[in-house]
Amino acid sequence: MNPSKPHVCVVDDDAMVRTSLQMLLEVLDLRVSTYDSGAAYLDDIRAQNCDVLILDVRMPGLSGLQVQQLLNERHSEVPILFISGHGNIPMAVRAMRAGALDFLQKPFNDHELIDWIHAAIARREAARRHAQEVADVRQRMDSLTAREREVLDAVMAGKANKVIAAEFGISLKTIEQHRGRVMAKLGARKVADVFRQMQLLDGTAANGSLPVASDLSGA
Repeated sequence: MNPSKPHVCVVDDDAMVRTSLQMLLEVLDLRVSTYDSGAAYLDDIRAQNCDVLILDVRMPGLSGLQVQQLLNERHSEVPILFISGHGNIPMAVRAMRAGALDFLQKPFNDHELIDWIHAAIARREAARRHAQEVADVRQRMDSLTAREREVLDAVMAGKANKVIAAEFGISLKTIEQHRGRVMAKLGARKVADVFRQMQLLDGTAANGSLPVASDLSGA
C-alpha cells in the first residue's frame, strides 16, 4: 500500500459489495480498506483518519447511523457517504443532518459514486491544508512576546504608531522596533497579511473588513 494515496474505507456487511467497490476504487489508484462491520472499522484507529468513508446504513450489530454518531462523538471529520438498499427519506435526512455528505441508494451509478469520491477527497485535502495553515499561524503568534502581542493588538485596532507609543509610555522608535519584529516573526510584508492570519485563528472569512488603510501606515 502506498500511504501517499488517498485512503477510502468501505464498511458493508455484504462481501460482494465490498469486493466490487474495492476493485472499482483501486482502478482509480486509491488506497482501499474494507470492513464487514461498523465495530471492525471503529477498532481500526488509523482508518478513522481516512479521506472518505463509504458506510452501509443497515448492518448487523452497529448500524451505519450508529457508527456516524460514534464518530461524531469522537470529533471525527471524515467525509461520510452512506449507501443503502433499504434507505428511506427520514433515514437520509437524519444522516445528512448529522453531517453526511450524501446518501446513495443501491444499486448506485458508478460514475456518480466516483464523482462524489473525487469531490470528497478534494474537500478533505483542502480541510487538511487549512488546518495546517492555522497551526502554522498559531505557532508564529505564540512566538511573540507579551509586549509584541500588545503592539499587534493595538495595530489591529487601527491605532497609529504615535498613538500606541503615547498609550504605552514608550518612544515611537521603540514601537517601530516592536512592530518590525512582529512583522518579521509572522512572515508578513504588510499589516493586511497579519490581519488575515488573525482571521484564520478566529475562523472568520478571509475577505472580512480590514483596518482603515491610513491607520496602517504607521504614522
